[in-house]
Amino acid sequence: MSRSIAILGAPSSIGIRPYDNGETRQLNRTPGVLRELGLVQHLGASDLGDVIPPAYRDYVRPPGWARNEAEVTAYCRMLGERVEAATSDRRFAVVLGGDCSIVLGCLLGARRSAQGPVGLVYVDAHADFATPEESRTGSVASMCLALAVGRGETPLARLAGGEPLVHGKDVVLIGRRDAAQPWYGHAALAASSILDIPGAALTDRGVAGVAAAALLSLTSSGSSKELRGFWIHLDADVINPTVMPAVDSPEPGGPTINEVVELLTPLVCHPQALGLEVTIYDPGLDPDRTCAARLVTLLENLLLSIRSLDTRTS
Repeated sequence: MSRSIAILGAPSSIGIRPYDNGETRQLNRTPGVLRELGLVQHLGASDLGDVIPPAYRDYVRPPGWARNEAEVTAYCRMLGERVEAATSDRRFAVVLGGDCSIVLGCLLGARRSAQGPVGLVYVDAHADFATPEESRTGSVASMCLALAVGRGETPLARLAGGEPLVHGKDVVLIGRRDAAQPWYGHAALAASSILDIPGAALTDRGVAGVAAAALLSLTSSGSSKELRGFWIHLDADVINPTVMPAVDSPEPGGPTINEVVELLTPLVCHPQALGLEVTIYDPGLDPDRTCAARLVTLLENLLLSIRSLDTRTS
């Protein structure tokens, strides 16, 4: 059964360190750029507008703390309310970020909409499993998967109250290529119950095989039987930087646009998929909008298969 799509902008840069010159990264421009290229119209989607973040505060990192911790916490709660609304009536939500910290607000809203625990497919070139004490930059974007499973002594790890936003056994991490950067929390990741499928597996097992493994992990009897759905995180840096260089921390190798579409299509078409958020594409690093056009193509090819036939919602 086809589903309608709701687009929501999360134009936030507050979860990531500034550029080397001290200026705020231009990730806040992403939703506008993707809309200008016709994404909403091409998908026949409802446009629910943007959730505007608080101002950037911690240009100098507080030692041992996350940058803009209070602001990111408040923003995640605001975003969660809008994601809850975006996923109502079985709509598939597409959240246009923004830095990776928005996954926390998306999970918060998805849990509320599903009225119970949800799973997470985390497609990213980095593990993002550091704590505020371990992170080299203080960017929430470098630790948001850890925070999502409740790791770290910070309000950002307690957004759902007494339990994490998602349990480790209900998380599949796909595509990381950060083996030479253990400060992303690799030791803790290895000790966790997260299913970690590194980037090399996309070649060794094939993207279709990896997608099948992810779905099996989230929907088999060995997963949490009470799961009410799952959310998908897509960081643009998972894409090979030869075709997607406009990201803050590119890693060599990685899948092509078509391979990402092949990987994610079975996931977004699954009836338990609640939505997807796209992060880290930086218009400030893409003056001719080549990367933006490729990202729009990716999203169109991926999401047209679930678009509602009822164009009255567009």
